[in-house]
Amino acid sequence: MKTTRRAPLRRRIRNTALVGATVAGLVVVNGSFVASATSSAVTAYQESRPEYRATHGSWSVVEVPEEFRVNAIHAAMLSTGKMLVIAGSGNDQEQFDAGTFTSILWDPATDTYEEIPTPEDLFCGGHAFLPNGNLLIAGGTRRYEKLEGQVTHAAGPVVLKNESPDSAAVTVPKGAELSTATGLRYRTTEDAVLAPAVKMRMDGETMVHASETEVWAEAVTEGRGSVLPQPTQFTVAGQPSTVYGVADAMTLDKQEYQGLDASYEFDVHQERYVPTGRLQEARWYPTLISVEGGNVLAVSGLDQHGVVLDGQNEVYERSARQWFDKPGLNRYFPTYPALFRLADDRLFYSGSNAGYGSATAGRQPGVWDLHDNSFQPVGGLRDPEMNETSTSVLLPPAQEQQVLIAGGGGVGDSMESTARTDVVDLSRPQPVYTPGPDLPSPTRYLSAAVLPDDTVLTTGGSAKYRGMDDSDLHLAQIYHPDTRTFTAAAAPHVGRDYHSEALLLPDGRVLTLGSDPLYSDAGNSVPGTFEQRLEIYTPPYLHQGGERPVIDSVPDAPVQRGTTFHVGSSDAVTTARLVRPSAVTHVTDTEQRSVALDVTPSAGGYDLTLAPEEGLTPSGWYMLFLLDARGVPSVARWVQVA
Repeated sequence: MKTTRRAPLRRRIRNTALVGATVAGLVVVNGSFVASATSSAVTAYQESRPEYRATHGSWSVVEVPEEFRVNAIHAAMLSTGKMLVIAGSGNDQEQFDAGTFTSILWDPATDTYEEIPTPEDLFCGGHAFLPNGNLLIAGGTRRYEKLEGQVTHAAGPVVLKNESPDSAAVTVPKGAELSTATGLRYRTTEDAVLAPAVKMRMDGETMVHASETEVWAEAVTEGRGSVLPQPTQFTVAGQPSTVYGVADAMTLDKQEYQGLDASYEFDVHQERYVPTGRLQEARWYPTLISVEGGNVLAVSGLDQHGVVLDGQNEVYERSARQWFDKPGLNRYFPTYPALFRLADDRLFYSGSNAGYGSATAGRQPGVWDLHDNSFQPVGGLRDPEMNETSTSVLLPPAQEQQVLIAGGGGVGDSMESTARTDVVDLSRPQPVYTPGPDLPSPTRYLSAAVLPDDTVLTTGGSAKYRGMDDSDLHLAQIYHPDTRTFTAAAAPHVGRDYHSEALLLPDGRVLTLGSDPLYSDAGNSVPGTFEQRLEIYTPPYLHQGGERPVIDSVPDAPVQRGTTFHVGSSDAVTTARLVRPSAVTHVTDTEQRSVALDVTPSAGGYDLTLAPEEGLTPSGWYMLFLLDARGVPSVARWVQVA
């Protein structure tokens, strides 16, 4: 059932003590921040001053009604102006075991909330927008992880094989018993179907190629006696000798999260999840990205047995609403790789990722050509071992084809992090990363939101893994791509680390939400609590005084790339931007981009010209902002690009 409630927007003035030494005395020297021993901490009073807000912006906390508070794992800005927040099970195994999966729709214009029935655990899936504005969501959680001490029965993936080409397909039911030559017994945890083997003629001889499929199996008897450290073959109860199993090992090791093959379109008008064809590969922590023709590519993730997919990528063809294997696009990435679509339709992998996978393979940044599966490495990145939990963003305007990578940490649960930012110009024939200004502090889980004035808000994060040692950073800064410098922004009230997001709203403000610290105290003795408050940043351009530009009218029909279209406005404007809305999780956002439009005054408003490249402005819905000479943006109007 869908429920709706209007809630008042509540503001909270931060206690001066919260500012602390990390914010005190930040000044800019040569584009980077240093501490000034003589400057004082920013006070709540100073934050409230108009002149301070006009330079640094301001923050306000939204207290969400209790019945709509969720663990925000995913967030997407929809073309209806509403925000879809997906918790799924919310990194809460009790919720998972109970089958309690949650999504919330929030309308920032009216501050109303709706609970959306959520059919499966979409927690830690991926998402990308389709040209009609629907959000495609694929993957999720099939089973939660089991830590090493929680694993009581040796287990692992088993490859079942069928060597008979003459029989019908063989069904191996869930619970089928597998036995070793020494009498150890295991049971499968899922149904499996094996096609007949395939006969082939090679050099005049008939060869038989066994069919195979993979299942998960667990020992019947608990304890170390069922551990198999070496490759082993199994007989399958109730099956002929031509059907057997093979496993590399059966262990009591930690068992990772297992991926789900779920796939849904969230219909933005009906406001419900609509099932599509299932994924070809189950995926947990995948990246989805729009590709040519409005289709969507899915890469990476943990499969149904918690194993990182070895380059098996697939494409959602929107006309068929089905997923299709793409063996010609086999390429390995660690989980949640940060991918960006370029103007020429190649994809850039920045090096940012969320960590599962090899510590070495698939971590080289580069440009991936989907037409021939070639990969052009991009060098020059400093601290390349610190790319996990870093953030990457296609800098505005998108025509510049520049990507910023910022912060990050060591592989796994490393306590190390970096303040590095580097920038790459992908319009060059041989692009390389070049150094950018340092962040104020080494930072993991930094959020970044593109603003309509061609700057980028970067905010939040923690100095250590999942905020350990009370290391959340109450810092924000605005990156200026034209000068490659940061300026200090007002400090957020709420700390944000793992499982946090930042998204541009149609009114030009930025919403931040989520955060999932391991502990809530400096001594790491009190379990952390998932942050369920929302916080909104109002940038300096909305504290300038005077009136904002107003867009009176936009085209009803979709705008064609390479054409000029008219918008109505009686205000003096100098700049126009189409900003693609965000769909973000784990600081991975393949969607957000700001595209510059040529502006020509005309009767009753302005003629705006859109560049012709599909890769620059992928089909879909965009927020159109008009800006005046001060850089103050209008409230956005939604425009569809075909």
